[in-house]
Amino acid sequence: YLIFIHLFEADENGPISPFHDIPLFADKENKIYNMIVEVPRWTNAKMEIATKEALNPIKQDTKKGLLRYVHNCFPHHGYIWNYGALPQTWEDPNHTDESTGCKGDNDPIDVCEIGFRVAKRGDVLQVKILGVMALIDEGETDWKLIAIDINDPLAEELNDIEDVEKHMPGFLRATHEWFRIYKMPAGNPENKFAFNGEPKNREFAEKIIEETNQFWQKLIKGEADANGLNCSTTTIEDSPNKMDVINALTVLQETEEPGSPQDIDPVENAAIEKLRFLVISSTSRFVHYLNINIQFLVSSEYQNQTLSSLDCKRQPY
Repeated sequence: YLIFIHLFEADENGPISPFHDIPLFADKENKIYNMIVEVPRWTNAKMEIATKEALNPIKQDTKKGLLRYVHNCFPHHGYIWNYGALPQTWEDPNHTDESTGCKGDNDPIDVCEIGFRVAKRGDVLQVKILGVMALIDEGETDWKLIAIDINDPLAEELNDIEDVEKHMPGFLRATHEWFRIYKMPAGNPENKFAFNGEPKNREFAEKIIEETNQFWQKLIKGEADANGLNCSTTTIEDSPNKMDVINALTVLQETEEPGSPQDIDPVENAAIEKLRFLVISSTSRFVHYLNINIQFLVSSEYQNQTLSSLDCKRQPY
């Protein structure tokens, strides 16, 4: 998959970069942010802004030439929120965060939008920030903002992180668990968190956003080591990487045309759709897999409980 974000209006800017050209704020006074949707809820394809390509299209990540998907870890199917990023932010890999003790992951800051609607890939949502979790991914700080679409029916009720637990009980716990175990079916260890996995509040989260926006401003102006990132922009006038509309259109024209839809290989599709049952030993931390099609997840905290007593039902999202 390969998706370019376009301005829908015909103006002098033409194509834009979702990383650099979409404003961070939809309404700065009221702290409403723009969020770019990379992965719609309940889907598995690992889509992301291609930060090292011109105009930063949204495309599916690959590893060793194969398209990447997240596994279904019971009781979840794919991503459990609309997942994406805030534009004009950058987690600087040259900066060590004082609260996590780790450097940034060289990406725009990630967002989990928890509203009821399943968004479309490439949507730009107006969201308000509720809080943030700090994932430590291979020794790097990887912030995960918790946000809600301002048009969601619950938006007026959710204004800070404690409101999420009040109105969506169990959802923050499910979010923590999802990030903790989602890489494990591929044989990787569980992910770690700063702050013992506890989410921080809105005020803390907005300070992180402000900081990552300042890092991005230095990046786009050529004042920071880009670490391989492509900083082409069609709207930032003081950027050394500003691209005119003709060159921007050329980038699109030189992009390979999408092919015709192909039938999904049944074996590959079965592997993607398979539910994973992870049994985590509290002593050895080894992971064992049951090779069955319908499986579910038992965490170490439940090892001594009977199956019937497990709290593994989906919470109402």
